[in-house]
Amino acid sequence: MGLYDFTFYDLIVRNALSFRSRPAWYEAEAGKTLTFSQTKEMIDGLARGLLASGIKPGDRIGVLGRNSLEYFLLYGAAAALGVILLPVNWRLSAEEIEYILKDCEPKALFVDTEYQNVLESVKDRLPFIENYYNLNSGSGNFQSFDMLTKNQGIFEAAEVSSDHSLVIIHTAAVHGRPRGAVLSHGNLLCACLHLNHCFHLTESDVHLNFLPLFHVGGLFMAISSYMAGALNVNMRKFDAQQAVELIERKKATLFFDFSPILAAILDEHEKTGRDIKSIRAVMGLDTPETIEKYQRVTGGLFYAVYGQTETTGLATMGRYNDRPGSAGKVIPLGEIRLVDDYDRPVPFGQVGEITMKGPLVFKGYWNLLEDTAYTFREGRHHTGDMGRFDEDGFLWYEGRKSEKELIKPGGENVYPAEVEKVILQHPAVEIVVVFGVPDPKWKEGIKAVCRLKPDKQLEAQELIRFVGERIASYKKPQYVEFISDFPFLEDGSPDRIKIKELYGGT
Repeated sequence: MGLYDFTFYDLIVRNALSFRSRPAWYEAEAGKTLTFSQTKEMIDGLARGLLASGIKPGDRIGVLGRNSLEYFLLYGAAAALGVILLPVNWRLSAEEIEYILKDCEPKALFVDTEYQNVLESVKDRLPFIENYYNLNSGSGNFQSFDMLTKNQGIFEAAEVSSDHSLVIIHTAAVHGRPRGAVLSHGNLLCACLHLNHCFHLTESDVHLNFLPLFHVGGLFMAISSYMAGALNVNMRKFDAQQAVELIERKKATLFFDFSPILAAILDEHEKTGRDIKSIRAVMGLDTPETIEKYQRVTGGLFYAVYGQTETTGLATMGRYNDRPGSAGKVIPLGEIRLVDDYDRPVPFGQVGEITMKGPLVFKGYWNLLEDTAYTFREGRHHTGDMGRFDEDGFLWYEGRKSEKELIKPGGENVYPAEVEKVILQHPAVEIVVVFGVPDPKWKEGIKAVCRLKPDKQLEAQELIRFVGERIASYKKPQYVEFISDFPFLEDGSPDRIKIKELYGGT
């Protein structure tokens, strides 16, 4: 570790001193509280155990499970050892999980009990995994988590730089293949400093932690709160009734929102009358109606944000009221330029691709040198998103580039090509185009427009079920329409623009 380096583990050491006996983590289901000093002790014990098991700097450790104290401790132990954590989306299918594990080849894998049967079905195809562990301290088919944490002895952290890789988060599948975005200690801590600045976080804050820790938003919100000396109140998964009860009882002050989370909390508040006025700040993506209702009911502020995993979750942010509908202004330590297809800056006020440079830009895609080089061409990260700046410097999101069209149901990323690939596996489907449509619950839904093969019949629900059995359930279409007169371009490919114009309703 160099003179000018600072890592996530350094933050853990610092907080154990600065906020020693203050509560750092509350596990809602177990009613268990851990102080900052206790957190460090458990992280050190876990790191000793992993070291004794043969884990060394640069190795990967996989995690498949819901939010928990143990999950958070693994991030800390990985940071201390110079190990890279590989969080896996538990909503994925067994085939998708297998692909991600093969992509990064973790030496150890921690798995929640409810997902261990999925792993049993693919274990024989994962020879690089030397040890399987239960993620939680309870029962399970694998080795005990507690066995690792009880390893005794003196622990000395590895020599780790700020630029060392800390986590690999797989993004939505491009051309049917997910890509692992590699984030460093510096990326994550810089994002957290931005959030602390934006939210004015202090040790008196309480973060309601329900976004998955495999998601960049869930991760940096939890660590931002930890950085400020605030309390993380952890939920294994989002449940509106439990969330409202915890907000009232623990006086939660902030959380990250993807539609329909905030609407569900407001509905539960109206139903039960529980007090949610302690929520002073919410950041995320939602409808104007829900945002304005939240601000009216609580007196709190909603913060708009634009970012992606590759920008450690942040590129612009700002108070919703400053310019409703925009994504806020460029973050303090970021520089955004809008460019055309030839990487020339577009004139002010016009739409261009959002490109960025600065300390929040990720390190690159795991084992994909060509993809990384293309994304980083001209010395800038190309997001694939389109936007425009207004006269006051607020960014307005204008959708995806056609080559990287993306659908975002409930904050998840879904590429149409991935869904189309699965739909075309159905023996009755000849041609399909998938795109996003407005959806009252998820803000954006997935629609598939299909032409069937001659003399074939298929019901919409049957096709939806077919897709849901092969990829993550959130990627299956909510809407299906069968047509016979399919528009084509001169080159014989589907006219996607025309199809969206004709069938873009739900």
